[in-house]
Amino acid sequence: MPPIQPASPPFDWALLPSFLAVIEHGSLLRASRALKQSQPTLGRHIEALETQLGVSLFERTGRGLLPTAEARVIAEHARGMQASADALTRAVSGSGQTARGTVRITASQIVAAFVLPPLLTKLAQEAPEVQIEVVTSNEVKNLLRREADIAIRMVQPAQGSLVARKLGEVAVGAFAHRHYIKRYGAPATPDELLQHRLIGFDTDDTMLRGFRMLGADATHESFALRSDDHVMHWEAMRAGYGIAFTTTYLAGRDPGVQRLLPDLPIPPLPVWLTTHREIHGSARIRTVFDFLARTLPPAMGITS
Repeated sequence: MPPIQPASPPFDWALLPSFLAVIEHGSLLRASRALKQSQPTLGRHIEALETQLGVSLFERTGRGLLPTAEARVIAEHARGMQASADALTRAVSGSGQTARGTVRITASQIVAAFVLPPLLTKLAQEAPEVQIEVVTSNEVKNLLRREADIAIRMVQPAQGSLVARKLGEVAVGAFAHRHYIKRYGAPATPDELLQHRLIGFDTDDTMLRGFRMLGADATHESFALRSDDHVMHWEAMRAGYGIAFTTTYLAGRDPGVQRLLPDLPIPPLPVWLTTHREIHGSARIRTVFDFLARTLPPAMGITS
């Protein structure tokens, strides 16, 4: 009779998120920051996974952790399992039929700071058992990975498995505070814009491309003040620093802000409201989604 082989310990699925984080970020330090866990904990997870699988997963180099060929193959399967787990989570979270629980919204800095607060105050009166988390970011968050339940964005989502509704468009223009105009005057033509103190982005080249479409040879140095923080643009313009490019609904908040060159052909920004296809049937998600679809257009001056 052959000897009885000892049973293998059950596979620990909880180790896979740590493994994928190290694959994605290339080091224990960056992965620990992303997962909000300690480096020693992640290190133990990787060692335990290597023991269970019987393979070496990473080569330690001066540039960080390089995945082995086996690790890259395993990562493909792990990502598939992670996607299935995320889909299961979304399906379960969408099964409730009571407008109760937490809804996570992602929106740009401007929308989060100036548009959402009064709307969410009204929502709290209509649906008091719904709690809100707001992810303030100008980056497009991945709804499929549950980084948010609902996204308010100025770009159309690419994923076909999402429910997306275009609410309309918001107008954009060049604006300055009357104090700036009193000191420096106002540009009479688009070419004169480049002779003024402009407020623009630091790493984003959207404004540079916009100027080039107008036939103006703008460079990074054409902007006297550069920041990727949209709220900073707004407040610097209100302080009289220079000319900023922003939405008309935001400019209307301050009577001292005046529009310049109203015929300047700046394309409007589309406004999209997006959620998961599975959880659009959830009462709490549907309540917030429908509320935002109803209240965002008048709050943002959206036109169809």
